[in-house]
Amino acid sequence: MKRLAKRIVVVAIICLLLNGISGAWTQGRAASAPDLAAYAGADREQRLVAGAKVEGKVVWYTSLAGSSYKELAKGFESKYPGVKIEPYRGTSSDIMTKISAEAQAKQIIADTIETTLPTLRFFRENKLLIAFTSPHLAKYPPATKESAARGLVYWAIDRETYMGVGYNTNLIPAALVPKNYADLLKPQLKGKIGFVSNETGTRTIGGILKVKGEEFIRKLKAQEITLHAISGRAMADLVISGEVALSPTIFRDHALEAKAKGAPIDWAAMEIVPASGVSKPATSRSRVVFPQPEAPTTAVMVPVATSRSTPCSTSWSPNDLASPVTSSACSAPVSLTVPLPWSTA
Repeated sequence: MKRLAKRIVVVAIICLLLNGISGAWTQGRAASAPDLAAYAGADREQRLVAGAKVEGKVVWYTSLAGSSYKELAKGFESKYPGVKIEPYRGTSSDIMTKISAEAQAKQIIADTIETTLPTLRFFRENKLLIAFTSPHLAKYPPATKESAARGLVYWAIDRETYMGVGYNTNLIPAALVPKNYADLLKPQLKGKIGFVSNETGTRTIGGILKVKGEEFIRKLKAQEITLHAISGRAMADLVISGEVALSPTIFRDHALEAKAKGAPIDWAAMEIVPASGVSKPATSRSRVVFPQPEAPTTAVMVPVATSRSTPCSTSWSPNDLASPVTSSACSAPVSLTVPLPWSTA
């Protein structure tokens, strides 16, 4: 059975500790951000929404691409009239850099963010997260929540997607569509494969290493891989245009969304699909926390692969597909197998 990994969305609250914790608007009296984040009274949402309406908008940094984040913003604005969403879309690296710069300047602009798990861990290690609660969290299995003290959490998984091979259906005939990583070595695919060179590409390399080993990476290099310093969404656009015929660094939702609109793209899962992590947090500048969707309905425990920074003896990245392999210490994420609490079938 193929093991599919999740691109994970999590929830967290960013604290402006470097600037001091500002007073939170709660029915005419100030409350500290940690107290407000931990508040579990029956009027919790009423207080949060009232404070958000005073400010008038929520500034949202997100790693989501395509139309999905725009639809989420519309849904939020419909649910909470009077509170506008002001989105900033960037990669997780972009968001890490932006939030870090804002924290250093003691003026975090973001109210809520959606970015990867490694980025969230960086924020937590640098004491930029406030533990929080939400009545919606009761619907989530324990394994989906990053626990903090006093029954609070730093984040909770609430979305998943998958990384695999996206290909242009006009350029790649059915007989050449890879069914596993080994098929990437087919002679007919030489010069037709592209990788993104960001963390999505690194996670894909981690998945290939886990399944096929280092020697396979050396063989793959001979396929004349092209590297692109762009997002996974932008790589999907290159596949659609035909500039890149095939890429193992395509997110399933990007490919299938475009396919549904008539674009010449399709998607295939390999024997393991490396994971990215994403987060949806709110800062103390905002008085509103994004409501969480229903928990997944399936509950079958299956082993899947996720990405986690782990020490190892050799560092590999997409750059190793286009240049001599001379790296040593492994600072890049590699793929590990862990259980997640719902089925990928």
